[in-house]
Amino acid sequence: AYEAADKGYVGVVSYTRGKNLSPDEITPYVHEGNDVYDVIDWITDQEWSNDEVGMYGGSYVGFVQWASMKEKVHPALKTIVPSVAAAPGIAEPMENGVYFNFHYPWWHYVTNSKTLDTISYNNGKRWNDLYFEWYEKGVAYKNLDSLDGTPNSGFNQKLEHPTFDDYWKNMTLYEEDFSKINIPILSTTGYYDGGQFGTMHYLKSHYRFNTNAEHYILIGPYSHFGAQALPEKNILGYKIDPVAQINIKNLIFDWFDYIFKGANKPALLKDKINYQVMGSNTWKHVSSLDKIATDTLRVYLGKQRSGVAFKSTYNTGNLGVNEHFSLSNISDATSYIEQEIDFSDRSQFSWNLSGDRNIVSETLTVGQGFSFATEPFDEDVEINGAVRGVLNVSINKKDFDCNVLLYEQTADGTFFSLTLPFTTRASMSKDIENRNLLTPNEKTSIPIHNFRMTSKKIKKGSRIVVLLNGIKHPFSQLNYGTGKDVSEENIKDAEEPLKIKWYTDSYIHFPFDIHD
Repeated sequence: AYEAADKGYVGVVSYTRGKNLSPDEITPYVHEGNDVYDVIDWITDQEWSNDEVGMYGGSYVGFVQWASMKEKVHPALKTIVPSVAAAPGIAEPMENGVYFNFHYPWWHYVTNSKTLDTISYNNGKRWNDLYFEWYEKGVAYKNLDSLDGTPNSGFNQKLEHPTFDDYWKNMTLYEEDFSKINIPILSTTGYYDGGQFGTMHYLKSHYRFNTNAEHYILIGPYSHFGAQALPEKNILGYKIDPVAQINIKNLIFDWFDYIFKGANKPALLKDKINYQVMGSNTWKHVSSLDKIATDTLRVYLGKQRSGVAFKSTYNTGNLGVNEHFSLSNISDATSYIEQEIDFSDRSQFSWNLSGDRNIVSETLTVGQGFSFATEPFDEDVEINGAVRGVLNVSINKKDFDCNVLLYEQTADGTFFSLTLPFTTRASMSKDIENRNLLTPNEKTSIPIHNFRMTSKKIKKGSRIVVLLNGIKHPFSQLNYGTGKDVSEENIKDAEEPLKIKWYTDSYIHFPFDIHD
């Protein structure tokens, strides 16, 4: 509130139902739409109010702003600035059907007290010990709180709704709900922000159902917290370009001055889509997401080794030497690479970015998966936008989870993580509202259609590396492939190892701009 007052506004902080002095039960997500609408009503009733209201804030508070417009947009609401916005049922606690563990401690964080339980939330050892105990014992995911010794009803309730059903739709905007939103909006997110998934969902939905949407986005090499206020100058080993070192909180209030006080629109917002090209020290601005890239490169998974050796980190922490498979322009619908994952063997696991905590690294953690590399580029290019494609697979079970990771490998062998992983459940990759189980040993396609956006100058001599893996690690659900509710499966459901045939007619589209 002081921050807003310092910028020349009346600042109002509203607590969610059940928090602070509220006598009600703490029920995150459920009542936000109606409650925030009522808060705006209260503001307009005050003698100091001019009936013009704006909202800002990140993560859960980003969700709150969107939820307030589910039924109708309050006539006094003139703009919102949702940063790294949560999207329940879409971007958390799951992505494309796969639940992530980070939501487990979050429920204790927000419901243990009338404020926030930072002591328990910041106890990383407690949570990591819990995840590894769960993984090693192989108990059902819904029994995490039994292992923890503390009930977690909020977490468990969300597990009862593994598809995007009416439970989630009642919390958040859905399809035509976006059509009535005609106020100007500014969203902020980052290439290394887990919340980018939700932010892009709102942006794309708003554009899809309201062709006249006045919705701006600013995105750069920012984390979940950096994209809300003041970005880190060095994020996970990467020193961001000087032009990316902006004060996002100041930008938000410059936006408010534009909306409420007739000031000029912030200079950085030259068009609807504003993104920073890593490694080039420049920002770019286009009118729509489909204009970010001017060209695409389609490559297929290759069965042949590329001849490119690299340093590999194994789950044990030991170093080794590995060799990429190739990414080529040749499609072969009959050939495949087979991966075997034994869910009954807890001595190793298939790693993802939960274990690679640096953006820049001399090694690549492949785990039990496969890495594929393009030929080196003979000129500088920019990868701008979201990767898309299709994975053609067959498995010996009814379902599995997988992820895809994206890197630049420079000429000297250094790896640069371009964004966070794409994660999906095969049975929900085409439809998050309905689970469609696979037919064992029958070839099927898994679309890659909501990869997180990135933008980076790829230097001459560099390659793009794609890392592909079935999921078997302690940081999200384990899908044993029986077709039952994944939260109820346990190690007894492992039975025979999962066998994945990754077919070499699987392809990836890279969005590029070619440098002059």
